[in-house]
Amino acid sequence: MTPPRRRFLQNSAAAAMAAALPGLGLAQTPAPVSRSHFAPQSGSWRTFEVTTRVDIAKPEGATRVWLPIPSVDTDYQRSLESSFTGNGTAKFMQDGRDGAKMLYVEFAAAEAKPFVELTSRVQTQSRAMDWSQKTAPAEDAATLRYFTRATALIPTDGIVRKTALAATQGARTDVEKARQIYDWVVSNTYRDPKVRGCGEGDIKTMLETSNLGGKCADLNALFVGLCRAAGLPARDVYGIRLVPSAFGYKELSGNPASLKSAQHCRSEVYLKGHGWVAMDPADVAKVMRLETADWIKNTTDPVVAPVNKALFGGWEGNWMAYNTAHDVALPNARGEKLGFFMYPVAENAAGRFDSYAPDDFKYQIAAREIKA
Repeated sequence: MTPPRRRFLQNSAAAAMAAALPGLGLAQTPAPVSRSHFAPQSGSWRTFEVTTRVDIAKPEGATRVWLPIPSVDTDYQRSLESSFTGNGTAKFMQDGRDGAKMLYVEFAAAEAKPFVELTSRVQTQSRAMDWSQKTAPAEDAATLRYFTRATALIPTDGIVRKTALAATQGARTDVEKARQIYDWVVSNTYRDPKVRGCGEGDIKTMLETSNLGGKCADLNALFVGLCRAAGLPARDVYGIRLVPSAFGYKELSGNPASLKSAQHCRSEVYLKGHGWVAMDPADVAKVMRLETADWIKNTTDPVVAPVNKALFGGWEGNWMAYNTAHDVALPNARGEKLGFFMYPVAENAAGRFDSYAPDDFKYQIAAREIKA
C-alpha cells in the first residue's frame, strides 16, 4: 500500500517568504554601483533571509535531498533560525564530525512533484584585521590540531609539504608564513572560468600536474593545505554570496534574485595573537581574470591592488557561510562522501544528481536583506 503523502510546515516565516517571493523571482537585480576602493570594515551587521527551493522535475523512485544550512556562529556571522515547507518527510540533521547542519528530506516514490523550500536567516558583517593588535584569546589545542589534519583532498605531506616549505622559506613568524603562502597562491595560480562550479579542491593533483588554474574551492583549498603543511591551522569556509559588493566589484557580488551560481569558498588561518583571520586569495585571482575586459596579470594594478590588500585579513560581509566541513558523509546517502558541502545534493534510483547543474537539478536560491 502506498503510504499517504506527508506534508510539513515549520514556522510561518517560510510561508511568508514564499508569498513574498513567488518562485523566488520577485527580488529585483540591484542597479550596478561604480567600482570604488575596496576596503571592507567590520562593525555594521546586516540581516538576510536566504531561501533554497528544490523541485524534482522527473522523479525516479524514492528521492532524498540534503540542503546545507548556515552552521557558523562567530564574530562575523550569527546563524539564526531556519524553517521549511514541502511535500516530503523532512528533519534537521547535523554532520557529527564537523557540525555542518542540513535539512534532510525523503520523498516517497509515489510523489509526482516533489519539492522542498528552506529559508534561513543570518546576520553578517565585514571583516578587517587590525594587525597592530594582538589581543585575540587563544584557541584550544585540540581545535588547532584538528585544523592541521590532512583530508582526502587536502594532504599535508609529499608535494604539498615540499611546496609549503619552499613558499615559507625565510619566514620567522606565523604572520610572515601566512603572508608568503597567500602571495604564493596569488602569484602562481589563476582563475580558470572553464572549471565547473567552484572546482573540486584536489590540491595534490593540481601541484603534481602543475595545472594551477581553478576556482575558489581549488585555490583557497591550496592556501589551506599549504598553511597546514607549514604548521599553521587553517580551514576552508564554504558559503554563498548574497548581494552586490558595496564597492562596485561585479565579480565580488551576488544577485539576490538568483544565487544559483553564487556559491563561494573562503578561508581562514589561525595566527597567534590574532585568532582566526580571514583570507581569500581566490577572489584576488577572480578579480584579476574577470573584473575587467582584459586579464590583469599583476597585483599592483589599481583595480586589483586594494582587493589583494584587503583580502589578506578581511572580506566583505555580502556573503553567508554554511560550514567548514570536509569529507562529509551525508546521512542515509548511497553516494560517496563529499569533499565539501556547499551545494544542494539529491539522490534517486538513478543515482546522485549533478549539484553543479542547477537548471537540470531544478534548484533555485534567492536572498533578501531585512532592513531595521
